[in-house]
Amino acid sequence: MNHLRKYLAELVGTAALLCAVIGSGIMAENLSSGNNGVALIANTLATVFALYVLIEAFAPLSGAHFNPAVSMVMAYRRELPRDMLIGYIAAQLLGAAFGAWLAHAMFGLDIFQWSAKVRSGYGQYLAEAVATAGLIFVILRSEAGQASTMVACYIGAAYWFTASTSFANPAAVFGRMMSNTFAGIHPGNALCFMAAEFIGAFLGLVLYHLLSSDADHNNSKA
Repeated sequence: MNHLRKYLAELVGTAALLCAVIGSGIMAENLSSGNNGVALIANTLATVFALYVLIEAFAPLSGAHFNPAVSMVMAYRRELPRDMLIGYIAAQLLGAAFGAWLAHAMFGLDIFQWSAKVRSGYGQYLAEAVATAGLIFVILRSEAGQASTMVACYIGAAYWFTASTSFANPAAVFGRMMSNTFAGIHPGNALCFMAAEFIGAFLGLVLYHLLSSDADHNNSKA
């Protein structure tokens, strides 16, 4: 039952995150009169606020990963039992789909759809690797109680300094490819985004180990 509660927390938390990302994108696009800069600002702010609140709410329940790349790193570090990794990833992917469908339903759109928004090219994929590497590094360097603030601030900044607007999350890619809206991504680009994110997660983990002292590693295990 404890495992099921953790899986449910990851499902609900990921659904809420994707609903916030996609729903705010729809609202921003509706109200911005075609000004993509204004729409992106609104989308960024909603994502930052949602991330902070959701991490605070769900961290005591499941760790508030909401992200298969994060779960894989935590399983590697044995901060997540490895026999739970598949369950976490399945819950996150299902939650991402539910979040997209919920956002569509609230705005009166077709619930089931595929994105036509192309996000391709070397720069986009490099940006996803950079964004995810930074996210993993920030998470691992966060002191107790600081992760929600640091992650939300980092993702808010990465929306603007990366060419891809920083998905940094394979579950987010999975949910957003099912949404033909401002936040969507064409399914044909999704696999490259996910591959770049997993590579970035590995690089973020390596960077953490290169820059952290033995005392940091010991404290992380305490």
